Amino acid sequence: MSAPMEPFDVAALLTGPLEAAGLKRYALALGFVAAGIAALGPMPHGDVLDRWLAEGRAGTMRYLHRQAAKRKDPRRIHRLARTAIVVLDNYYDPAPLPAERKVARYARGEDYHCATVRRLEAIVALLRVHGARYARAFADSGPVPERELAQAAGLGWIGKNTMLIRPGLGSWTVIGAVLTDLALPADPPFAADHCGTCTRCLDACPTQAFTAPRSLDATRCLSYLTIEHAGPIPPDLDAERGGWAFGCDVCNEVCPWNERFAEPTRLPEFRARPDPEGGPTGLFEGMDEAAFTARYGDRALARAGVARMRRNWREAGAGGDAGS
Repeated sequence: MSAPMEPFDVAALLTGPLEAAGLKRYALALGFVAAGIAALGPMPHGDVLDRWLAEGRAGTMRYLHRQAAKRKDPRRIHRLARTAIVVLDNYYDPAPLPAERKVARYARGEDYHCATVRRLEAIVALLRVHGARYARAFADSGPVPERELAQAAGLGWIGKNTMLIRPGLGSWTVIGAVLTDLALPADPPFAADHCGTCTRCLDACPTQAFTAPRSLDATRCLSYLTIEHAGPIPPDLDAERGGWAFGCDVCNEVCPWNERFAEPTRLPEFRARPDPEGGPTGLFEGMDEAAFTARYGDRALARAGVARMRRNWREAGAGGDAGS
């Protein structure tokens, strides 16, 4: 289900029986662009995750190893968890990116961990009113297999660039989920694959990080290298960064579904801020961690920290306009 934001009679939802259709309409009224429901159980690609981790594709993200059992079966996240309400947040702001020191579009506004979870908490509160003993909100903030749950909830398919793609919208979305013990009727899973023979995302990746369709070697991905990777970026990969200082949007930018269907976000919290884009070469050089947190603590940039942003900002200055 997807629609623009619309007025909604919350009082009726609070006092009447909780129905799946009403719950999803409430999610849309909160500003989410799509909502669906999935029953929790073993995920269909658990063996793929095991192989991916064993091959070292996660790099230094050791938390993915610790979370593997829960990601393969999200019922393990909590003993009462049985249902997921899954939503999509459109974060796309079409404001042009600079040629150098580019910040991925999801990080140009408020941190989605905050912006998305804040509205998910309204769904949590509603479930509590209707007797939920367990209800918890997640937005890339726990061991939740968001993309597989979104596909299971009928919200789209997982594209060759490993992103969830929704027909009529594209992939510029954050996936959020509320896990609960309430039994709600599940939506039919999204079964079709609309990527077809297209390989534009695979071909355009600056560092050739895709080992195959839907298989990403994170250790070669600019998002991993500029955010999670603490050491020097390998020179051969750094040479291909194309001006990216935090994250990378290339595989989204070239996707035909985004080129045709992407729409600007309606949410002000996701609109691009002018800072740090356009900042001087030495923007982070004299900044300590406290000053960095005071300035960017409510942004996804905080994940990298001042030391990595100092490295990224300096090295992305020679990027040129590749991938913009």
